[in-house]
Amino acid sequence: MSNSIIKHWLKAFRLRTLPLALSSIFMGNFLASWQGQFDWIILLLSVTTTIFLQILSNLANDYGDTIHGADSAEREGPARAVQSGVITKSQMKTAIYILAGLSLSSGLLLLNMAFADHWLLIIIFLVLGLAAIYAAITYTAGSNPYGYRGLGDISVLIFFGFVGVFGAYYLQTKQLDWQIVMPALSCGLLSTGVLNVNNIRDIESDQKAGKISIPVRLGREGAVIYHYVLLGLAMISSLAFAVYYVLDWNSYLFLLSFPLIIRNAWAVKTRLTPADLDPYLKQLALTTLLFVVLFGIGLIW
Repeated sequence: MSNSIIKHWLKAFRLRTLPLALSSIFMGNFLASWQGQFDWIILLLSVTTTIFLQILSNLANDYGDTIHGADSAEREGPARAVQSGVITKSQMKTAIYILAGLSLSSGLLLLNMAFADHWLLIIIFLVLGLAAIYAAITYTAGSNPYGYRGLGDISVLIFFGFVGVFGAYYLQTKQLDWQIVMPALSCGLLSTGVLNVNNIRDIESDQKAGKISIPVRLGREGAVIYHYVLLGLAMISSLAFAVYYVLDWNSYLFLLSFPLIIRNAWAVKTRLTPADLDPYLKQLALTTLLFVVLFGIGLIW
């Protein structure tokens, strides 16, 4: 495989999305460590499975948006691999199947390590894993992609927030604890914010392709207000957790990430062209990861 082909595949993997995908996993593990229960092997397998799932989602999104016309030549964001012709549709479908297999295999190994012979738990988490794979593929691929009906936001909130954080926490602790709802909500809201930036950037091309995202429904001004709500509630949720549990002063370390979150909100309002807004996708994804790391350090410090 030539270097140029490898570069095309790495670009299609959209590695810049990985920090966001890992945020909920790290949050769940930080919370488990805060409760005195942590296993490095489970963390590493959780990270591996999450990376496979995120790359699978990115490839399926690349394929699906091209099939349905959202990644046409008129699209003003970065060109996708299938739309630009550097990777064929058949090659992308094969890669999607491979990543689905890797995700399933890694997930099964993770469940075996976490639950051993507790088959009911293995089955429950296997169903959640299969649901995650299905959600990743059908976001923009398939005959009736839910991402084209404005349902991507709720999917991101569920899988990047509650499922990711609660799942990672349960794998370590083998228990559910409702006190982690607020941190899970913060992760989900910030992740939804990243999707909203993406959809605001692509609002014109999505309208032409019939992709009815939230910004298409609300219009740009409404989508900016929606963005403020997402980021504002994310900050309030994390602060409420810290205040309610009367944590030490160092537990408020995550507040250092708030200026970057606010900066993103301001950029979404003032950066009016797709080219100017595009860097703030990566900025919010990295800020979300920074928020989680600071939150976690504050918990276990």
